[in-house]
Parts: sequence; C-alpha cells; structure tokens
Amino acid sequence: MNVKTTTPSGSHSLAHQLFTMTWPMLFGVLSLMSFQLVDSAFIGQLGILPLAAQGFTLPMQMLVIGLQVGLGIATTALISRVLGNNDHHRARQLGGVVVIIGDLGIMALCAAIWFGRHQLLWLLGAPSNVFEVIDSYWPVWLASAWCGSMVYFAYSICRANGNTLLPGIMMVITSVLNIGLDPLFMFTFNMGINGAAWATIVSFSIGMLVVYPLLIKRQWLSFDWRGLAVYKAIKELIHIMAPAMLSQLLPPVSAILATKLVAGFGAATVAAWALGSRLEFFSLVIVLALTMSMPPMVGRLLGRKDITSIETLIMIAVHFILVWQVAIAAVLFFSAPSLTQLLTSDASVQHILMIHLTRVPISLGALGICMLMVSVCNAMGLPMRALLISALRLFVCYLPVLWLGVHFAGLTGLFTGAMLGNIAAGLCAWGFYRQGLASIRNKYRVTSMA
Repeated sequence: MNVKTTTPSGSHSLAHQLFTMTWPMLFGVLSLMSFQLVDSAFIGQLGILPLAAQGFTLPMQMLVIGLQVGLGIATTALISRVLGNNDHHRARQLGGVVVIIGDLGIMALCAAIWFGRHQLLWLLGAPSNVFEVIDSYWPVWLASAWCGSMVYFAYSICRANGNTLLPGIMMVITSVLNIGLDPLFMFTFNMGINGAAWATIVSFSIGMLVVYPLLIKRQWLSFDWRGLAVYKAIKELIHIMAPAMLSQLLPPVSAILATKLVAGFGAATVAAWALGSRLEFFSLVIVLALTMSMPPMVGRLLGRKDITSIETLIMIAVHFILVWQVAIAAVLFFSAPSLTQLLTSDASVQHILMIHLTRVPISLGALGICMLMVSVCNAMGLPMRALLISALRLFVCYLPVLWLGVHFAGLTGLFTGAMLGNIAAGLCAWGFYRQGLASIRNKYRVTSMA
C-alpha cells in the first residue's frame, strides 16, 4: 500500500471540505428540531387524550426511526466507499436498491405496528380511552412516518454523493412548510392531532417530488440493476444496517432507566433533568451535523485507501468539538442564573437546574467525541465496533456511574455522575476508534503486500 501523507495544505483542504459539508446539515437539523417542537406545542393545545396518544406513539416512532437511520447509515457508508473507488455505475445501482429496500422495510414495519396496535398499547399500559384516538391517528401518522423515511433515504443518497446542500435546504423548506400547515390542518380544518400528521405528509411528499427527480437527473439513482449482484448488495447493506439500528434503539432504553433513577428525587428533579437534557441536545447540534457530514468523506477516503487523510480529518473534527463544547460549557456556566430563571419560575427546579448547568456541560465535548466515533466507525465498515461503543457508553460508562453518584452523593452526585460518565464514554470511544483504525491500516497493508 502506498502510504499517503497529509501536508498542511492538505489539512486545510480537508477542514474546508468538512466545513462545506457540515453547515447545511447544521441548519437542516435545527429546522427539523424546530418543527418537532412546534408540532408538540400545537398538540399540547388539544387536551390530554391527544397528548397521551402522542406519548404512546413515541416508542413506535423510535422503531421506525431505528430502521430508517440504520439503513441511512449503511447507505452513506457503502455508496461513498464505492464512489471513492470510482465505481459510479454501481453507486447509482446501490441507490436504487436502498430506495426499494427502505420502501418495503418501512411499509412492513408500519403494517406490523398497525395490525398489532392493540396488543402494543396493552403492553405499554395505555388506558382504554386512548384506543379510539389511536385508531383514528395511527393510520395517518404511519403514512407520515413512511413519507419521512422515504425523504430521509433520498437525503442519505445525496450525502453519500458528497452533497449536503440539497438535503440541508430541503430540510429547512419542508420544516417551514410543516410549521405553516400545522395550524391550518389542526385548527382551521378541525382535524385535531390527525392534522399534524397530514401536515407532515404534505410537506414530506413535496420534498419527495423535488428530491427524487433530482437524484435521477444527477445520475445518483438507478433501478437498472443489470450486472449488479443484488443479493450481495442487500447483504452488505444489512451487515452495516443491523448494528446501526440496534445503536439507535439503545439510547431510548438508557433514557428510560436514567429517568427512573432521577424520578426517585421527585418531580422538580425530573423537570430540571428534562430541561437540562433539552439544552444539552441543542448544544450538541453541531456534533449531530458532523455525524451526518463526515461519514461520506470518510467513506470516499476509505475507498481510495487514504487512511492518513481519514485520521487527519477525524483529528480536525475532534479538536473542533472539544474547543466548541468548552466554549458552550463556559457560556452555560456564566449564564446559568439568568437561564434558569428564563426556563422555569419554580425555585426548586431553578436550584436543581443550576447544579446541572455547572457540571454536565463541561463533559459534552467527550460525549460529542463518543457520538462522532460511532458515526466514523460505521463509515469505516466497522458497524459492530460502533455498536459496542454505543453499548459501553450507555450501560458501562453512563448508567452505572450515574447510579454510583446517586448512591454516594445524592442529588449532586447524580449530575456529577452524568459528567464523569460522559467523560469515560468519550475516552473509551476514542480508544476503540484508534484500535479500529489500526486494524484497517494493517488490513490494507497486508492486502497491498499480497
């Protein structure tokens, strides 16, 4: 193997590419988060039963998102690697395979959720008066989930081909459209909670009508599979998709267990934990954008067997995350008194949220590195390593340390435990990534020598 070195100008070029790929995703992710918050706010005006229906929908939504994101990760990893090897024809064919597999997979899952809805609601402990609302809401919601998944697969193909601008713009457009249609369908047309799902169907359908013709026009998508080993392609996708799906399902399980632990301190602590978690999510939005923009770059470099540039690219991202998150932590620390008063008027919640904001944010740089390493390992064709990092982060580094913090120091120990758990997760993830990179380097060296 020819060992490639990265010059300072090469590092600058990689940094520029990373910035160019990331900023559209940043605005896209922010817009999606905004429309979901607005959706929840509008549904909150409808009363208890619609809110309960949405609450019981969330676990099912996590299943759909798990399948959707798992296939999206596999799409980006596989197609970008093939493009890095300059096999554009096969990349187009793989795009077609992804769309069909995603279409059939999501439809099958939605059908299973619908036909098993009463059993699922019984398992979740839903009261009988929610069943009627669910029977009316879920057909429309499942259709909106299918539309959202199909748009997401199109965005994944765009990212795999090195284009984040189109999905970024379309995320903003569909989100703004969704926000605008929400009150129209929910209140003007008097559709209630069903109107929120119809607004999503219309906005995402418009997104599909725009994006899919562009994919075909730009020759990123083809349903002509002549010469493609379809079974082998599906097997490759599932090899990456299955662990990635499991990775997506682990955080909700962890969140349930953490909330159960937090609930032992009372309603005020649960409220403060929820507010702090929401602030954490917003402060990590640039990390989320990086987890979307970096995999296609890593995949292409891997296809060219340029391991040195992969290492340089990841170091650039890691340094940026650490500096950025320390800056965010400093802002949250010094603005904590005014921020807590802005977010809640309850004195006890303010006091607990202050403890959160003066401890946990300093560890979000390490958490961001952990999230990035999961994404990078998937892009490097190491899905089991990515799954292992996710599992270790949640069930070895985070939850046990959280419990130890509570056991030894009570309420303050809860937040100290969260801080130390995030730091431990970042360190473990970095170690596992370095081992994975070394194994790939050795693999290509042996292949080259052979």
